Amino acid sequence: MIYLIIISFLLLIVAVLVAVYYVYRVAFYSRKKGQDDVYAVPVGEQYEPHKSEIVELIDKLSQIEYKDVYTNSFDGLRLHGRYYHVQDGAPLNIGFHGYRATSLRDFCVGANESLKRGHNILLIDQRGQGKSEGKTITMGVKEHRDVLSWVEFANAHFGEDTKIILYGVSMGAASVLMSTALPLPENVTGVIADCPYNAPKDILLNVCQKDMGINPKVAYPFIWLAGRLFGNFDINAVSCESAVANSKIPVLILHGEDDRYVPCYMSEEIERANKKLVTRYTFPNAGHGISFFSDKERYRKITEAFFEECTQDDKK
Repeated sequence: MIYLIIISFLLLIVAVLVAVYYVYRVAFYSRKKGQDDVYAVPVGEQYEPHKSEIVELIDKLSQIEYKDVYTNSFDGLRLHGRYYHVQDGAPLNIGFHGYRATSLRDFCVGANESLKRGHNILLIDQRGQGKSEGKTITMGVKEHRDVLSWVEFANAHFGEDTKIILYGVSMGAASVLMSTALPLPENVTGVIADCPYNAPKDILLNVCQKDMGINPKVAYPFIWLAGRLFGNFDINAVSCESAVANSKIPVLILHGEDDRYVPCYMSEEIERANKKLVTRYTFPNAGHGISFFSDKERYRKITEAFFEECTQDDKK
């Protein structure tokens, strides 16, 4: 009888580990195959009206001359970026794309608009994606430390007097917000976060409940274990709210009110964490990451004012 109990217990452990590994593969493992299609626009009614314009902007950005640059992460990964030079001494915008996305797609708007302003641009391949090394996407837990690595790279190559604005979309937005909890140098003068979630745990459980119909209480242990056992990270290690609450860097949040991937209330919670330094604008009827297309004039006006504030000469 005792042997039957032991065998049953071991089979249960094996079953749990298999289930946890499956969760890891679905949620965190980076399948680079198919992710390099820079023209892949999300499907659905929200994106279809803008698809041709998005593709056109991607094509325009892809034809601009750039330089491949690399740096090392805190845990030894070789990270890749695309550097677009406009002029010496100009402000530098560092862009971080979203979950299983590409910098060319997520910044087809932001990069083109910033280049028009005369800013130099550094577009990052997040770890495990594009030409950057790694196998695991950690929802910002490790990516936010990569943000600091890229800032240090920028200061080493362009000088510590170069004004830097961190710019993120979706998971990239969460990454740059989380990075404000780190010892960023004083020349990081602003953060733009387009459709950020408030915490890795919250967005993962929201997807489980809303898109997969899985009870969050049931899903959470498997998600947490998947990150710990197979990704070597804790989904509870950092959040945008806690980072921003103690930040001294101005933050601009942009969010579509009809975002069906990252609920708009999540960025509202980030704003509440530090209303003195966080300014938030929402765009009616806009979907995930496409607020610009819902009201281009307003989007440009908001971002231009923020860039001006962050790059004025008396700004530290």
